[in-house]
Amino acid sequence: MSEIPAKATEQDGPSGDARGEAADDVMWQSSPPGSIYDYIKVASFSIGPDGLIDQWSRRAEQLFGVRAEDAVGKDPIEAFVPPELRSSGHRKMAEILDGREWTGSVHFRVPEESGESVPRAGVSEGIAEVYVMPTATEDGERAAVCIVVDVRALRQIETDLAASQAIFGQSPFGFLLFGTDLKVQRANRRFAAVFGGAVDDHRGRTVHDYLPRHEADRMAAALRRVLETGEAVTDMQIVGPAPGSNARRHWSINLYRVHSGSGHPIGIAGLGTDVTQRHAAAREAAHARRNLALLNEAGARIGNSLDLETTARELLDVTVPGFCDLASVDLYQGLLDGDETPPGLADGSAELRRVAFASAVADAPFPEGGTPVDVGAVHRFAFTSPCADALRTARPRLVSAADDGSASRLTGGLVQSTLAVPMVAHDTVVGLAQFSRTKGSEPFGERDRSLAVELAARAAVCIDNARLYRREHERALILQRSLLPPGDPEASGLDIACRYLPGNAATEVGGDWFDVIELPGHRTALVVGDVMGRGLRAAVAMGELRTAVRTLALLDLEPAEVLSALDEIARGLGDPSGTQQATRAARQTRSSAETDLSEVYLATCVYAVYDSVTRRCTFANAGHLPPVLVEPDESPLMLDVPPGMPLGVGGEPFEEVEVELPEGSLLALYTDGLVESRDHPLDEGLNAFVRALDTPLSALEDVCDHVLNTLDTHHGEDDIALLMARVQGLPAEAVGDWTLPSDPKSVGRARELACAQLRSWDLEPLCDTTELLVSELVTNALRYGEGDIRLRLLLDRTLVCEVWDAGLVQPRRRRARDTDEGGRGLQLVGLLSAAWGSRRTPRGKTVWFELPLPDSGVEPMDAAEALLSLF
Repeated sequence: MSEIPAKATEQDGPSGDARGEAADDVMWQSSPPGSIYDYIKVASFSIGPDGLIDQWSRRAEQLFGVRAEDAVGKDPIEAFVPPELRSSGHRKMAEILDGREWTGSVHFRVPEESGESVPRAGVSEGIAEVYVMPTATEDGERAAVCIVVDVRALRQIETDLAASQAIFGQSPFGFLLFGTDLKVQRANRRFAAVFGGAVDDHRGRTVHDYLPRHEADRMAAALRRVLETGEAVTDMQIVGPAPGSNARRHWSINLYRVHSGSGHPIGIAGLGTDVTQRHAAAREAAHARRNLALLNEAGARIGNSLDLETTARELLDVTVPGFCDLASVDLYQGLLDGDETPPGLADGSAELRRVAFASAVADAPFPEGGTPVDVGAVHRFAFTSPCADALRTARPRLVSAADDGSASRLTGGLVQSTLAVPMVAHDTVVGLAQFSRTKGSEPFGERDRSLAVELAARAAVCIDNARLYRREHERALILQRSLLPPGDPEASGLDIACRYLPGNAATEVGGDWFDVIELPGHRTALVVGDVMGRGLRAAVAMGELRTAVRTLALLDLEPAEVLSALDEIARGLGDPSGTQQATRAARQTRSSAETDLSEVYLATCVYAVYDSVTRRCTFANAGHLPPVLVEPDESPLMLDVPPGMPLGVGGEPFEEVEVELPEGSLLALYTDGLVESRDHPLDEGLNAFVRALDTPLSALEDVCDHVLNTLDTHHGEDDIALLMARVQGLPAEAVGDWTLPSDPKSVGRARELACAQLRSWDLEPLCDTTELLVSELVTNALRYGEGDIRLRLLLDRTLVCEVWDAGLVQPRRRRARDTDEGGRGLQLVGLLSAAWGSRRTPRGKTVWFELPLPDSGVEPMDAAEALLSLF
């Protein structure tokens, strides 16, 4: 250390005495608070020629806790070393003033921190290094300047330097120190090992020497921000390739500003950690979470509809934009049409129809085969295309833009990769889903392929279910239409309106039915029935019962007889072994309430036969709700028809009730679905139905609509059938009715009466045919019947002729041989009439035939031709 200038010793000390001025006052002036001297605790004092202290600095006061006035004039050892700490080896300072530098250590008592300028007492022992540097006074006498350093502070600094060197040099993380010019001032070995070269080779470099331009710009901006604001940056993510490799590396960067001892910024420290593996693991976890979320969303959203197009759109709603940027779904056109094995299915070249498309990119077409495909368009994949290969092999294909140049051209290079995933359900390929990602998105990987296959498989099962539903739905509709009357039913003397609402809207098939059956003599059978149960099984049973009703009605049986025969049929439906076992089961049911009736079909039914001539209607009921009659200007009335037992129970007879229906009255037959619901009791529904019918409306169709709109018909609990008929009886002038005696002359009289009646109706073109056929029927009545003969002509939409007699033997048509003189009458009736038949009556039988009217457009066979054809 150089000698202290003389002027420094002449300044005033804290006590005002020139000898109390410390030599280190110069240091106070040149070393601001926070300098290195604060950390190493340097103090100074000077020794005069007599070996006694002649100057004592303020730092000496602070270090030793001894005031200047207590130290000046004393031996240094005696001044700051307490007696108990002095050793026998301590010498007087005057003894070592031999003109040479001297270094030694002395013990002293460390003062307490009391906040005062000079602490009063000490509590611990310290060691001070004393450096004695000889000098001379102005008089040439020997003197000395002493520098004192706290040994503990020196040891702490050495420890801190060693720790700093260990942290910086031995750190497993990259460590950089940037200067205020943002250039590297120092790099550690770990950083040099990653980026190559020796540690000193990185001095003077910038972040642009290590990172891609856009990442280097981000890093430089962060460095400037830290240098200007002092705010640290933590976990800044930087991406760039490692030297000598194209692999993307991820680093986590932490930056903080470094200051000098005086607090002045001297640079930025940067700590970099390679988090590539952590980033990859986090990305894997993020992918797993995303995939799980997509699968959960797919499970919740796909398959909520049994519509093919809706299901396909649901798949795309899940995947765009969560999984890809563009997507489409193509389904085999043949499968959509109901074909099980459409042509070309095996080689992937069959026709497909695009049923859905979605894009997260505006105005981006989806390419395939060189041309964009619109939704709803039918197209084919080229045999050599990746999509056809995916369909052919039932395996997904990853198609890059380089593999499919046409696709790249169509999208202007927008799409970078496409996953073509076959949609496989129950080992059957039903179509193809395509998922595409545009440039800028992460390319598809193996994980994405697996997810796409899973999503497509889920959608494929739902689409296949929807396809099967559509096929079964169409079949069910065909069945439903075949079980209900076609078009608008017509009946003689009745205006008919009907409605049918299925309880199961998914299939439109249920167990309720209604029918309007035309009977001979301008009579009409009205039927409403309800098979207990739901679904296709009940519908099939209903179809069998409806067919049986039609067959029995054409036999012209009485209503009670029809229901008795239906009861036997219903019991046979539940037991393939026949009606006898079903009858025994029904009898056991009546004797034991525990018998299982699950195999017995039960149904309710109302069967009514209306005669348009007499306007009388005969009812028979099998456990069904009563018909409602609305007479003109009267309140609706429920007819008192004995309810009877449901069909299938057996063992109970059915009763008949005959009611005369006034002209213009309204008859309503219905099923319980119209009036019964879990929301209200049956009586409440019946009363509501009766009130709805009390509204005067002229058109029968309007009445039906009013009833359905008034009542709760959308509960979906049961089928609803409603059959309404307004009475319009045949006028008296449209009926010709005569009774003839059992006499051969009655044949000629019958011909005369029939021709006269036809002339009065302006139907003279029918006279010849009618005269011939009446003659045949009356002759048969005289030959095979008994009692008087009744002849009746009825005019409505057709001409009906009936011949009544008291005989019980039914006529039977047979083929006459060439040598037979008779046996050709009924053959002639069959040739010349539109229809003919016979039915039993309470007092015998009735034989009838029907002729179309001249203006109906039906040309009847000429009588002469018919006669010639019989011989």
